[in-house]
Amino acid sequence: MAIELVVNGEKTTVTSSPDTPLLYVLRGELGLSGPKFGCGLEQCGACSVLSDAGARRTCVKPVSAFEGQNITTVEGLPALWAKEQDIPEADLHPIQQAWIEEQVPQCGYCQNGMMITTANLLAGNPNPTVDEIKTAFSTSGPSAHLCRCGTYDQIIKAVQRAAELMA
Repeated sequence: MAIELVVNGEKTTVTSSPDTPLLYVLRGELGLSGPKFGCGLEQCGACSVLSDAGARRTCVKPVSAFEGQNITTVEGLPALWAKEQDIPEADLHPIQQAWIEEQVPQCGYCQNGMMITTANLLAGNPNPTVDEIKTAFSTSGPSAHLCRCGTYDQIIKAVQRAAELMA
């Protein structure tokens, strides 16, 4: 059964079984390495993507749940920024630039989910407070994002820097 998706602005048809987790389709069938397998339980955030419904976890949710939706992975953030700014192209999204400037990653494993959640946060709140940033990355509950290296302070600085770059 073919399933149509729009991934990073490009319409694509995937042939994976409808109950295959979207993460496996993105990595295995479409060759995108941004979303990571972290916990397999939707608890760590490493597998996050942007969809029409906001930031969503993909390690458990079936690809069929995303049919017809726009899906943006970390690889698609520059094109999303270019589209939002009505410019031909962008090398990096301001969020990615902020991550570099603030030297956030250590191992980098969680950074996909952190950047995706930042994009979702800043889309609805272009100038969040530190408390609002902490809430967005809560370390418990359904919105938890876990950084095993403990770079939370750098992540907060990068979110603030991204907000400045996007203003």
